Amino acid sequence: MLFQIRDLTMIYGERKVLDLPLMDFEEGIIYALQGPNGSGKTTLLEILSLLIPPTTGSVFYNQRRIDSVGGNMTGLRREIVMVQQNPVLFTTTVYKNLEFGLKIRGIPSMERERMIGESLDLVGMQAFASAQAHRLSGGETQRVAIARALVCSPKVMFFDEPTSNVDVENQIAIERIIREINTQKNISVIFTTHNLSQAARLSHKTIFLFEGRKVPSIYENIFTGMVLPSETGAKSCLIQEGLTLSIETTKTGPVKLSIDPQKIQILQAQETRSKTNVFQGRLIQLADEQHLVRAVVDVGVPLNILLPKKDLGNKGLMVGETVKILCPEEAIQII
Repeated sequence: MLFQIRDLTMIYGERKVLDLPLMDFEEGIIYALQGPNGSGKTTLLEILSLLIPPTTGSVFYNQRRIDSVGGNMTGLRREIVMVQQNPVLFTTTVYKNLEFGLKIRGIPSMERERMIGESLDLVGMQAFASAQAHRLSGGETQRVAIARALVCSPKVMFFDEPTSNVDVENQIAIERIIREINTQKNISVIFTTHNLSQAARLSHKTIFLFEGRKVPSIYENIFTGMVLPSETGAKSCLIQEGLTLSIETTKTGPVKLSIDPQKIQILQAQETRSKTNVFQGRLIQLADEQHLVRAVVDVGVPLNILLPKKDLGNKGLMVGETVKILCPEEAIQII
């Protein structure tokens, strides 16, 4: 097992950022970490990459407890590297950025040249070896940062939102690089992303976090509300004035809930359905997500909906129009 987490917590002030009783990562595969902002994804990466220690609990790397390694932490850090979301390069050439760590390790000049050439070639930046790093675009900077990490011959690489600040061309290139790092170099990869499609394309396994805990699936459309019983025994949840959801739950009082975006339906104008959980709103956004389309409908609050692409054509949806949506009770989960 590559990493094993046992009874891990991370606390900042009075806030528990991570609470992970048990989590394992296998060697040789690509993991995606997903969850909303503040779910603990980056903090978990920083703990696993040895940048910060947890408040309590244990992390094991290849069966060795990390906090018991002691004097061997330097050797361990050579096996584990992290590429930050906004990497910082030295104000010098691309080549010298990659050479710096190798010089410190005492690698001979000819060997350094070979290793740097291989790393730049893998990320498609060999032609930029003599370029000034501070003049690169965001995507080029990210690729050089990957090469700089790769030249150290790590066994594990972490990426925090690797394509969040790059254009489409570099996004495609970076996704290819991550695949090749894993398949050609046999390097284990763990990365964070908000992009559902990217996680599906790149990862062998996905781990979902919410409020620092591991959860079975990603939560979207998260709202707080008040569950109220009716005279018939049915329950509804008041999200805000004019927006009440019929739900199945044993709870009453204040709750936090999530509505699965793939289970929300946009109704045809002529469709007649039960009036339960049917709302009218304005379509404010349409965005491509590979084999799906993300629609955002304002029903008093913005609701994210994920539709198959064929549905977009069948329904003839256009931004700005008024639509009806159905939120089935099975799409609503108390969290």
